Amino acid sequence: MSSHKVATLIGALTFLALAAVALYRLLVGFPIVVGGMQVGQTTSFIAFVAFAALALMLFRGARGTE
Repeated sequence: MSSHKVATLIGALTFLALAAVALYRLLVGFPIVVGGMQVGQTTSFIAFVAFAALALMLFRGARGTE
């Protein structure tokens, strides 16, 4: 397994974990406050979609590289 493939796989797993956290926040709905402003659920939905898409792209890239 090449080092490029390992790095891609680690990146994919990281984005997958971040997508799981965003999905958990969507389902549970705990508040996040940044600088005195509450972060809305829409932001978590956008983050979930973006992180899941990046993870999928990296998993496909790791599978395709030789």
